[in-house]
Amino acid sequence: MDDKLTHLDEYGRASMVDVGDKPDSARVAVAEGYIYMRAETLALIEAGDMAKGDVFGVARIAGIMAAKRTSELIPLCHPLPLHKISVTLSIDHAGNRVRVEATARTTGKTGVEMEALTAVNVAALTVYDMAKAVDRAMQIGGIRLLEKRGGVRGDYHAEEVDDAG
Repeated sequence: MDDKLTHLDEYGRASMVDVGDKPDSARVAVAEGYIYMRAETLALIEAGDMAKGDVFGVARIAGIMAAKRTSELIPLCHPLPLHKISVTLSIDHAGNRVRVEATARTTGKTGVEMEALTAVNVAALTVYDMAKAVDRAMQIGGIRLLEKRGGVRGDYHAEEVDDAG
């Protein structure tokens, strides 16, 4: 692993990385995160009984839209032509939580990790927004990169973590 921060210039100032000389390659990133809540809130989401409507459907679209705008939200991210963004949400009854997973794909000179992570964050925030009327104590956490493929730095696969996320 390279220990040099790539977004700093020779003077230690933040700067956008020049990726112009890098070769295009197929890029994939997968990220995950969780939103913890009361069992009653989880049951309402699962039954489709939230006043604002289809929580998972709206959160999925919000995550996709956010991934497409990552370079507008994160100052030093390059705008990327995304070929695919998928966001899935699933209920984990044992953990009283919703798991959010996002996969981003492109072919280009830089990776799509930030797009996958942004999708997870915004999808989780959307679940919070849609359920906050019944549970303001929800918590978002465990957001991390699970996998990255492609590029000159090679592949990355996260190590397993315990069930606490």
